Amino acid sequence: MLRWAIFFFVVALIAAVLGFGGIAGMSFEIAKFVAIIAVILFVVSLVMNGMRGRGTRI
Repeated sequence: MLRWAIFFFVVALIAAVLGFGGIAGMSFEIAKFVAIIAVILFVVSLVMNGMRGRGTRI
């Protein structure tokens, strides 16, 4: 998912350099949204893994 965010960010940069303001803005917003979702899923994964913990070995 983070790859998609990077991809849309690169598309936004290229579009901005070429002067396509609307496409650059849209790509940047998509990249930002996907990056935020990726960070949220990462944090949820860390919390769930920490809650699961490891059992004691006897």
